[in-house]
Amino acid sequence: MGDCVGIKYSSANNVEEHKGGNGIPKVSIVPLVFLIFYEVSGGPFGIEDSVKAAGPLLAIVGFLLFALIWSVPEALITAEMGTMFPENGGYVVWVSSALGPFWGFQQGWAKWLSGVIDNALYPVLFLDYVKSSVPALGGGLPRTLAVLILTVALTYMNYRGLTIVGWVAVFLGVFSLLPFFVMGLIAIPRIEPSRWFEMDLGNVNWGLYLNTLFWNLNYWDSISTLAGEVENPKRTLPRALSYALVLVVGGYLYPLITCTAAVPVVREFWSDGYFSDIARILGGFWLHSWIQAAAALSNMGNFVTEMSSDSYQLLGMAERGMLPEFFAKRSRYGTPLIGIMFSAFGVVLLSWMSFQEIIAAENYLYCFGMILEFIAFIKLRVVHPNASRPYKIPLGTIGAVLMIVPPGILIVVVMMLASFKVMVVSILAVLLGFMLQPGLVYVEKRRWLMFSISAELPDLLDSNVEEDQTTPLVF
Repeated sequence: MGDCVGIKYSSANNVEEHKGGNGIPKVSIVPLVFLIFYEVSGGPFGIEDSVKAAGPLLAIVGFLLFALIWSVPEALITAEMGTMFPENGGYVVWVSSALGPFWGFQQGWAKWLSGVIDNALYPVLFLDYVKSSVPALGGGLPRTLAVLILTVALTYMNYRGLTIVGWVAVFLGVFSLLPFFVMGLIAIPRIEPSRWFEMDLGNVNWGLYLNTLFWNLNYWDSISTLAGEVENPKRTLPRALSYALVLVVGGYLYPLITCTAAVPVVREFWSDGYFSDIARILGGFWLHSWIQAAAALSNMGNFVTEMSSDSYQLLGMAERGMLPEFFAKRSRYGTPLIGIMFSAFGVVLLSWMSFQEIIAAENYLYCFGMILEFIAFIKLRVVHPNASRPYKIPLGTIGAVLMIVPPGILIVVVMMLASFKVMVVSILAVLLGFMLQPGLVYVEKRRWLMFSISAELPDLLDSNVEEDQTTPLVF
């Protein structure tokens, strides 16, 4: 992979770029905000377990603290590194540039697998919300067929184009958040502030608590794998990340604050789907139905955006010669055809896992990838401090190191709290990546498959470090 710093990317230096070289429209800021929103969140569906695990006070404080010590640093790093290397492949290119192709591949393998595991969750959650209306979808052959049909339908949407996915995400995002805004207004007359302070430190399920917070506030870096499809990424990406950060955190805290104070808190009731029960209590059947419909459709938004990120990551790796060149093949709509097919197959293969196993396994693999990202970020700051960075976090090297200390500690805690089963499976998956990369190198040397670097990308082997002529932007 060589040294990537100081490269001039045409997509990052043009003032505006509405279409790529293949004539495919680029993603503008509004759809990009909602693509990030669905990469990370999709709405407050699934945050109920934080109250079940620790009570209202720790749930509210937890989302505030996790946003500060995890989401903000990850979003800032994504803004800096994503504009430094604005190409599909995202964090894979960051790690490759700092640590070499072997670790770049490990980053790609772990994060792709984590994303596919995560995506296997959403058809299952969709069916969990609608099975009360259609009991046959609760299990057996009808449920299996429904998972397959949903996966095929949503995969086709990804095939048709990223701009379509982006505007669908905008519609679904507004539809998913609006009922919670209405429910919060209805809840105001019933709010009793004393309920916010309910806490029992002797009865906290720390594993469930931390995994729920972590799962709902990570994946900010996933949008980097679509950077090559973004219109004017050096300005659009940082702004979209900042707007999405407000949207995500506000979308969690608003219903938590209003609902935990509007109804008596019975922690055992606070599990997936409980917000729809609260909606029935506060507003009646119409609001209950609206929340359920929003929850179901939100899972579809999560699915299509996650698949977009996963498939464009594979395309980006192929464009850098890390995967066989057939992964770089695009459909007539400009979408990564083979990457979409591989991601869809992975979803179907992993859809048998339980909800808690999916969260724990994806968190473990995600943590492994984040460790590599943090190392790459600091190494590039130390070794190439003057490299061109269209967006730069307004911190020096020491400040950058201090910024990642709290999330680094959080990573260690989350990995230590994983069950033995999850830990073993995740470590085996990582070790498989250690064998895959040398195997692909051998395949390339034997010419069994073709590997190539896209001619449209800068030559990373002969680059020279440029002095940074930009000033830090306000994020």
